[in-house]
Amino acid sequence: MKKLIAGNWKMNGSLAANEVLLTELAQGLTSQPSCDVAVCVPAPYLAQVQALKAAQAALSCVEVGAQDVSAHASGAYTGELGAGMLKDLGCCYVIVGHSERRQYHGETDLLVAEKAKAALAAGVTPIVCIGETLTEREAGRTEEVVKRQLAAVIHGNGHCISEIVLAYEPVWAIGTGKTASPEEAQAVHAVLRAQLKAATDQSARVKILYGGSMNAVNAASLLAQPDIDGGLIGGASLKAQDFLKIIAAAQV
Repeated sequence: MKKLIAGNWKMNGSLAANEVLLTELAQGLTSQPSCDVAVCVPAPYLAQVQALKAAQAALSCVEVGAQDVSAHASGAYTGELGAGMLKDLGCCYVIVGHSERRQYHGETDLLVAEKAKAALAAGVTPIVCIGETLTEREAGRTEEVVKRQLAAVIHGNGHCISEIVLAYEPVWAIGTGKTASPEEAQAVHAVLRAQLKAATDQSARVKILYGGSMNAVNAASLLAQPDIDGGLIGGASLKAQDFLKIIAAAQV
């Protein structure tokens, strides 16, 4: 299985900064990587990033993704983004259930499952995020929490579950500089892999990414684990050289 390195720009960027970042990324991609690469950008910049990608041949290997999607296809939902709209803009991926959406916008396991379903229905691959807080980890509830979150998505998407990408992002390791050790991350990924295997005979198709402060220094050791199929990269994806180093680590 090819690994996937997906950048999550979060609420960062500008027209000028995006052009600089993608130009530097293109200059560093001297050959087609053997891993899949994506950047998930703020919605106002989706069209710009697609245009920059079209203008630079080296970026042809980089897929574009969004950071959120509505559970509804269309209608009176002011401010929401329909999956069909994302498809129109050339999005290959969309992040759903990121811990920041769960924490700041009250997204429930059920809503995350519905958003994943909406994305799949439009032909956009959802990167479904799950993970535990520091309090939950310290209470020994990591496995319980991540299995509950994944179970909701499995229940809501049935046989289509093999079409998702899963991202384990321990909440205590996001933007904090703290990272799960390769062994800690692998242990949770193995639990998730077993849960997927019990749900579908196509479980081997599901990439499970690690998404907690993966960076240029620790990427190789995390990506070497048997059940870690790539990374959902936050801050490091905003620095072209760091992002390129992570891409390189995924190709070993």
